[in-house]
Amino acid sequence: MPRILPAASVLAVALAATVSPVAAGDGSWDWPVEGLSGESPALVEEFDAPDSEYGPGHRGIDLPTLVGAPVTAVGAGVVSFAGRVAGIDVVTVDHGAERSTYQPVAAAVSVGDQVDAGEVIGTVVLGPFHCASPCLHLGRVMQADDQYLDPLDRLAGRSRIRLIDPEGPPPVPPIGSAGSGILQRPTAGPVTSPFGARAHPTTGEESFHDGVDFGAACGAPVRTGGPGTVVSIGRSGALGLHVVIRHDDNLETSYGHLSEALVDIGDTVDAATVVGKVGSTGLSTGCHLHFGVRQAGEPVDPLTLV
Repeated sequence: MPRILPAASVLAVALAATVSPVAAGDGSWDWPVEGLSGESPALVEEFDAPDSEYGPGHRGIDLPTLVGAPVTAVGAGVVSFAGRVAGIDVVTVDHGAERSTYQPVAAAVSVGDQVDAGEVIGTVVLGPFHCASPCLHLGRVMQADDQYLDPLDRLAGRSRIRLIDPEGPPPVPPIGSAGSGILQRPTAGPVTSPFGARAHPTTGEESFHDGVDFGAACGAPVRTGGPGTVVSIGRSGALGLHVVIRHDDNLETSYGHLSEALVDIGDTVDAATVVGKVGSTGLSTGCHLHFGVRQAGEPVDPLTLV
């Protein structure tokens, strides 16, 4: 299970001793990444306290995100470590009695920097991920004894819905959102091939790409873009194993190159229901998800709707 190694903890404490710690404040933490649909993210994996210093467990929580997504400090503090541990990019912030850790995160700050809650401290980098798709591992550690605690206890008091001031300027679109928000992204992976004309990656021929490709690990969960009914499950030469969901009379979404379908024709699904697993079936150069959207039977760019 992922964790910051004891050596890293010792290093972080040693570095923290050279700077002035900041008080923990009111004890609440801000979310370090935004959810893919604009809300605070659901957990990929919860905290599981180890029985001993070297025992198995999950020493933090995993939050879904995208490669390149900005990561912000959960609270005011001082950067006490910014570097690599066991080949993984790590940032640590000292909040006084506790410290927060973030991985895999390429630092945009240096040791000794004072940071405020919500200030960008780095960006999510391309693994190595221990999740099936890109995620941020957030840790919470007591300074006195290096005891790992559940970060959610600091975050749970925060609303998972972002309120918007009706009198203020419009908010910056959330990570992964580029359009109307009618649909949700089916996976946390980055866009690897957009909608429109392109040279086909397998044949090299000019063709029309009627969907969006998301890079994701083999076996990663594929979730519905919205509530609807499963109307088709099948295989084709290009899309391989794919699932089609009808959301209303004019809107359908499809999920291609799956390794496995986890629904049946006729099933009613909710938004974010897992319908299958990422694969490389059909005409594919590697594991990814082809996400297609049709309105009134015509293909449209999915990124205008998520």
